[in-house]
Amino acid sequence: MNKKGLAILMRTKMRPLPPAAIKRVNQMEVPPQENSNVVSSTPNASINPPRDFEQVRDSMHSAILMNKTEILDAALSEFCEGYFSLSKENRRKLVLTLAREYDLDRIQVRELMKQYLGLELPIGEKAQHSSGQQEELSLSAFYRIERNLRHALKPNYEVLFERLNTHPGGLKFLSDIRADILSFLAEENFPSLRALDSYLKEKLGTWLSPANLELHNITWDDPASLLEKIVAYEAVHPISSLLDLKRRLGVGRRCFGYLHPAIPGEPLIFIEVALMKDVAETIQEVLWDDPPIPECEATCALFYSISSTQPGLSGINLGKFLIKRVIDVVKKDMPIISTFATLSPIPGYMQWLLSKLASAEISGPTFRENLLKQEEEGALVDAAVEFSSSKNGMEVMKYLLTSTNYEWTKSAKIISVLRPPMMRLCARYLLQEKKRGKALDSVANFHLQNGAMIGRLNWMADRSEKGLTQSGGIMVNYIYRVENIEENAQSYYSKGHIHATSDVSCFVEDHEQTRD
Repeated sequence: MNKKGLAILMRTKMRPLPPAAIKRVNQMEVPPQENSNVVSSTPNASINPPRDFEQVRDSMHSAILMNKTEILDAALSEFCEGYFSLSKENRRKLVLTLAREYDLDRIQVRELMKQYLGLELPIGEKAQHSSGQQEELSLSAFYRIERNLRHALKPNYEVLFERLNTHPGGLKFLSDIRADILSFLAEENFPSLRALDSYLKEKLGTWLSPANLELHNITWDDPASLLEKIVAYEAVHPISSLLDLKRRLGVGRRCFGYLHPAIPGEPLIFIEVALMKDVAETIQEVLWDDPPIPECEATCALFYSISSTQPGLSGINLGKFLIKRVIDVVKKDMPIISTFATLSPIPGYMQWLLSKLASAEISGPTFRENLLKQEEEGALVDAAVEFSSSKNGMEVMKYLLTSTNYEWTKSAKIISVLRPPMMRLCARYLLQEKKRGKALDSVANFHLQNGAMIGRLNWMADRSEKGLTQSGGIMVNYIYRVENIEENAQSYYSKGHIHATSDVSCFVEDHEQTRD
């Protein structure tokens, strides 16, 4: 192993990482280090001595109220260091204090609103015959109260956010503290904390606008400290070895990330691209087929993984801008590329399908929805005799899909009879199952709101445990047709309209015609 490879493994091993990333790194055959099983959930907790809650709260108070630059910088640093030394419960207590005690002054807001409502607008002939200067004078009270209202409607914690944004390491700290806020909200929905989160999310979205981000082409020549982030935070298809990492950064492959000057050497989000002749149907041909085709023969840029490294940036759609930038860069560098597509997981499909099958089991005949066509049910019951004695197709289907170790994938006959209903129901899930007018599946919603269309469903495209658990092995290609991206995004945003090729929509249309 060369020095760079060892550096990537050792640095990744020693740094606090998410549990999934730790497991991934442990599989790379690095000798265990002393106390390596102790992993912090926050970046600085392991190196900061414990602080008293009152002490950290006081440093936060000082960071909000102080104005002297040299003292302010010290207070901000003390608050940042002290925050991560607190226990989870004390961090929760502190952000609740910030949300409640440093909110806006509603008494002042109400008073200003009363003053505003008490003013009289110039109306009628008096308004028509007044000069511009007279009109300005008559509206001066409105301008003054509106200015005061704008100021009063800003919560006091905005001062802390603004100051941290310009403080060294402060932007990363704000992202980390929002990750904590989101985890606290998942446990209990405090209205004051929800308002704090909303305000901080808006600020982060402004500070992390594409104009402030640098698109970086990540290669094997980048520092080990950056490559370790790729290993640690790859969320879709875990990187299994140094050879795997090197392949993903080598010939026929690209990896692009968005970096921010305030968080050097750490991509906020990155996307992996395979240059191929055709749109891939399985993840195996993207990750494992070797060698890749010569780049001069590629006509398709396939986005097969997009991962965020910052949980605190959840809900801030950096991926939308990243995909568009990467399309522009690839088109400029390789004019021969004419197709831009994804090979994407369908993370919510099996959960939705199994809930439908479970609901059918407990529903009476009157209210039970039959998910299967008559011929599909007969084929399933006949093929699964050795697995189940049930004569109910949906019961058999549920039994097979929940079998231990995915036994159904070892039978070519079962795979064959499951394909028609699984593909048809998957098309229904992607095209018709919605939440608040948008696609129920999170990955589908992401790509559709970015302007993609659903291009093709791929059977047995991901046979990994994760792929079988999430979607029964099915993957989907989303197509980004450059000339239609904005139009597709707008129709999805305004009407919830999902664009799909006939190859996908025919699954649903055929079933509806059969029912008619």
